[in-house]
Amino acid sequence: MKKIKIRAGELKRIGYTNSKAITLAIQLVSNHFSRSEKVEALECLEEINASPNDFVNDPVWGGLAEKLLEKNENKKKEIRNIDVPDFKIYGAENIDAETIQQMQMAMKLPISVQGALMPDAHLGYGLPIGGVLATYNAVIPYGVGMDIGCRMCLSVYPASPQKIETEREHIKDVLLKETRFGRAEFSDEQDHEILERKEFREIKFLKSLHKVFAAQLGTSGHGNHFVDIGYVDIPFYSPLIGLQPGAYFAVLSHSGSRNFGAQVCQHYTEIAKDTLQLTGEGARLAWLNLDSEAGQEYWAAMQLAGDYSHANHRIIHDRISAAFGLEPIAIVENHHNFAWKEVLDTGEELVIHRKGATPARIGDVGVIPGTMASPAYIVAGKGNQEALQSAAHGAGRLMSRNQARKVISEKKVNEYLREKNVELIGGDLDEAPFAYKDIHEVMESQKDLVEVLGKFHPRIVRMK
Repeated sequence: MKKIKIRAGELKRIGYTNSKAITLAIQLVSNHFSRSEKVEALECLEEINASPNDFVNDPVWGGLAEKLLEKNENKKKEIRNIDVPDFKIYGAENIDAETIQQMQMAMKLPISVQGALMPDAHLGYGLPIGGVLATYNAVIPYGVGMDIGCRMCLSVYPASPQKIETEREHIKDVLLKETRFGRAEFSDEQDHEILERKEFREIKFLKSLHKVFAAQLGTSGHGNHFVDIGYVDIPFYSPLIGLQPGAYFAVLSHSGSRNFGAQVCQHYTEIAKDTLQLTGEGARLAWLNLDSEAGQEYWAAMQLAGDYSHANHRIIHDRISAAFGLEPIAIVENHHNFAWKEVLDTGEELVIHRKGATPARIGDVGVIPGTMASPAYIVAGKGNQEALQSAAHGAGRLMSRNQARKVISEKKVNEYLREKNVELIGGDLDEAPFAYKDIHEVMESQKDLVEVLGKFHPRIVRMK
């Protein structure tokens, strides 16, 4: 029997709004109808939606009827007082209870369909950092995060790692001259096509952000953002990155959409809160329906923020490349803190939030960093569906920033960096290597999610 394929949009047109019911309906129809019976299938589903009480005891449709009745009990879209749906946890032994509870809260949302926690997961605002959440036709601004489109960018050059030692003072001078962190800005980066984007004309709120958007172009944020000079080890050839085995001089950066992304997140979260009237912890997970004007505006602003982050990294790498007089032979770039519309193996299109998580679909290539004194991994995705085709975005914090400042000494950090042959320019104690999980353990916990193609080893680290 050729299986029938019904799309979520077809179910919406006959009155289905509950995401769990939509997913279940698609599965049931596939099991009980052939492709030639599509009209009959839709008629059956329409009848069940109209009178779910009549089907509660039906051996085939009873579960669907209960989901539809659940929809009627949650018209106000409050956080559901239900058993938490199962979700996959990677590296659970290194994830604290509060982070898991935060993910459980997200799984209770009426819009939630599937979730997963990556091995670098830790407590965040709204969705945990390292949390991946699939929703139906809705986006959660704090499920994306403040630093929208934050990303990694690696440039690999046709030069020996020996360059780091022979030109160390020149390299440090280049880092200081060609990078800006925090509130520092460039005065010569005001001519870029992204400044002319149509979103600034079409969305009133974004117009007010254009000035700071332009001023911070090409700069990096604070906290865990960095520009590192080091070298890449490639153990075998992969067409995904096109590098022959060997060691290469390289630059790795981590930063995002600066103040622009933060303002977008906060503005549209307030709209979502006002619309849904959510209170307490649940308010942090306020969502926007993608059919709404605000939802469409946020989606457009999110895309712009992602493109802005990309432009910032390319400016950083272009300036450094020019200063070195080198052209990269390979560039690897990937982002997190974003939402994607993806069709899963169920055939349904969902919105996949990856807050502090890396896309790891088949063909995806990215960089997963450790700390200022440990390797970053160049990886290829394996397309694992239980993980929603995702992976960790880094080592993940082991302790909060405040805790790190209290218990970690500058002397201990300096001794450790000398031991690892790493020179730090800037940086605070809250970014000390000891404040993070062991990147090697994190990678071991996600062997089913990514394949390792190479490693980047930091040697000169620039932070705020």
